[in-house]
This record gives sequence, C-alpha cells and structure tokens, in this order.
Amino acid sequence: MKIKLGLEKLSVYDVAKHCHGTLICPDGFDINIEHVCTDSREVDEKTLFIVTVGERVDGHKFIESARNAGCRCFLCQYVPDGIDISDCAFVVVDDSVAAFSKLARGYRSNNKLPSIGVTGSVGKTTTKELVASVMREKYNVYCTDGNFNSVIGMPMSLMEVTDEQNLGVFEMGMSGFGEILSMSDCASPSVAIVTNIGTSHLEYLKTRENICRAKLEIAHGLVSGGALILNGDEPLLRNAKDIVCRSDLRYIYVSIEGNVNADYFAENVRLFDSYSLFDIRTDNKTVRDVRVDIPGKHIVFNSLCAYAASALLGLSEEQYRAGLANYRPVGNRQNIYDKNGIKIIADCYNAAPESMRAAISVMSGFFGRKVAVLGDMKELGADSDKLHFELGEHLADKVDLLFTLGESAGKIADGASFAGFSRDSIYSFCDADELAKNLNEIKASGDVILFKASRAMKLENIIDKLEF
Repeated sequence: MKIKLGLEKLSVYDVAKHCHGTLICPDGFDINIEHVCTDSREVDEKTLFIVTVGERVDGHKFIESARNAGCRCFLCQYVPDGIDISDCAFVVVDDSVAAFSKLARGYRSNNKLPSIGVTGSVGKTTTKELVASVMREKYNVYCTDGNFNSVIGMPMSLMEVTDEQNLGVFEMGMSGFGEILSMSDCASPSVAIVTNIGTSHLEYLKTRENICRAKLEIAHGLVSGGALILNGDEPLLRNAKDIVCRSDLRYIYVSIEGNVNADYFAENVRLFDSYSLFDIRTDNKTVRDVRVDIPGKHIVFNSLCAYAASALLGLSEEQYRAGLANYRPVGNRQNIYDKNGIKIIADCYNAAPESMRAAISVMSGFFGRKVAVLGDMKELGADSDKLHFELGEHLADKVDLLFTLGESAGKIADGASFAGFSRDSIYSFCDADELAKNLNEIKASGDVILFKASRAMKLENIIDKLEF
C-alpha cells in the first residue's frame, strides 16, 4: 500500500509528535515526506515507510532494502542491528500500527473532515459505494478505495484526502477486537453504519455476540451528537445503546422486515432481472418507487441505509434518487452481465453464509437454468463444516446445477445432496482448472451462472477460462 499525502507535507518531527514516538536521527536532519507506504518495494526518498510486525513476517527485516532504495524515514518498533543511521530518521514506538493511526488523526487535526464510517459482516463495501454515490450529489466525496479498509489501510485513506474533498466515506473491516475502535477514533465520523452481524469472523471471535461488540466499536469515535445507523432486523443490534453506552448519540434503525421499532422502512419491494423497486416509509412521509439498478433484497437494504445517511446530511429526495441511479458495482462484487446468451453473476470478492444466500436469491430471480459455482467460505472457525452444509441444504431447491471448489465447499455439496438435490447435478473439484474444463463442457445458452466464494478462492480466474 502506498498513498500520496493529500494535504501538506510532513517532517520527521511531525511524525514523532503525532505518534508520541522517540525520534532517532542526526542533528539537523529533516525531510519533506510526500508519501506513506507499507511496502519496501515502493519507497523512495520522500516516503515514510510504516514498518509492521505480522504473524508471519517482521517488516523490520526490510528496512535495509528500503534504505538501499532511497527511503530515509521509518516508523518502526526498533532499529535493527547493523543499520546505518547516519542519514536516516527512525520514529520508534511500541506499536507501529497503533502509532500510525495516531499519525493519521494528528495529520488531519488542523483540517477536520466530516465523514461516514461503514462496517458490517457482509454488504459493507456495497453500502459504502451506494452511500458515496448518493453523497456525490451534494458533496465532493472521498471514498475508501479497494482493500483500504483495515487498521492500516483506512488511516492511509484519511491521509490521502485533499482539501478539495469535503466528505469522506470510509469502510472499516476487522478480524478482532480493537481494530474498528482504532479506525473510528482515527476518522471521528459524524455518521456510522452497521449493516449486519454475520458469521464471517467466527474463527477469531468465536460467537456472533462477540462479532456484534466488535462491529459496534465504530460508535467509539463518533462525534458527540453523531448518528449510528443500525440494522433493525438483527436482534443482536436492538440493544446497541446498552453495548455502546453513549447517551450523546442518535440511534437510528432501518428495516426491510417491518420491524415496528425502526425509523426507516423499505416496503412494497419488487425485484426484477436487472433492478429493484421499493418504497421508503418514515414517520412523516413515504418515498415511492425508489429504483436501484441491481436486483436483490440485500441491495434494497443497503440502499435504505444510504437513504438514512442522506437524510441525516441534508440531501433531498431528488439527490438521493440521482445518486442511486449513478451507482455501479465495483470490482468482482455482483457484477451481472451477458456473454453470448449466458448471464454471468460475478460475485467473487468475498463470501459468508449470509452473502451466499443473498447471491443465490438474486440468481433465483432470473429465467434460465441456474448454475451455482461456489467455493470455500473462509474464517468460519469450528462451525465451518456446519455452515457450508447448511448452505447446501438451503440451495437444494433453488439451483439446477452445483459446482463446488475446495474442501470446505464440498460440504455444500453434501448438504445439497442430503436435502434431496441429485448427485448427478453436483460437480465437486479441488482444482480450478478441472472445474473450468467441466463447466465449459456443460454450460449452454440461456444459463444463469453464479460465481461466489471467499476472495482467496479467486473464482474470477475460472470466469476468465470460460469459452464463449
């Protein structure tokens, strides 16, 4: 990761001050830092190299190669033995990741940025993009790009925002406690959204209750008087106020299931091949026939979150509708297109049981033979086999052919078979090339083919191997 600083350049003394670190450098040394980077292969003489210590790799072993590439400023936890420090600056801290978050916050301290934070087990990227698309009708928006949603990536995003942009929309992902808290403190959002509480982090957090508490850390950095938008259809979030313990926030609930305690409802939901229509009801009005050019009930929910955020920030109904009309999926997230008579639903970026079911629901809305190409769902912990098996049971009456890739995904096939799905219509593989070869032989004009798995499975490579 590497970004260019959006505001003024930094000095090594600025870095040390914001990080509360110990500065080690020659007398009188200084440098104008223009970039921040976590990859030693991308540094130059005006780059601050953030040195992190991971589970597998200690980034400090790359300090020498970064120095040889011209880098002269390092945020690190120690200076390795044998490193020439005669022409370099080292800001030494106890925890370089935590210190970097402080640096990002300090860098923006004189130029506060109103922002919206988005998290959730599934749907956070789509919600972030929908929110940003709507907000562009009124604001010059900076939106988190790609995978810059981590405890390192999100602060880098904050430091990239220029003074021409007057609203930030930041995605906040996590794998454990404390990460979203750090990002929220860094960004200090005025609005935060929690889309749902799923199962995608059970491997690390063990229970959905723990996942809920970790997601609600996004409220920690909310400005006083800020708003927390919550999924009113998720029972675990209904007592969010008791978990967050902040009486100075507004707690706003959205619902597509008719939850009576919600502030915003989606009603009269109509799903079509290429778009969705719905009404939005609040206490004092109804917004009718809202259209988003993506099919699926989950998209309706994400769009409802965007409406709540737009209402809080003063956008008109016309601006909201225009923002939805301009929304386009990013990357490999529910990218739906036709290829020589075959409809492809490429949703390869990530997967959890909840998003798998949503994608299958979208596929079910199309005419034609339904072909599901599903791979492993990662980070499900001890319940992984059970959750894969239950997904198979769920889809048994919703697809015509099932292809699975990976050992865990084989449990999807087992669940489908157990629920009565014909084994003759199941094709299980551990090799992507073999799956692609068999899919090429079986696919036919009129098919609807869904590709969905966790990012590590790289199902987009199978799409690239299809012959049309």
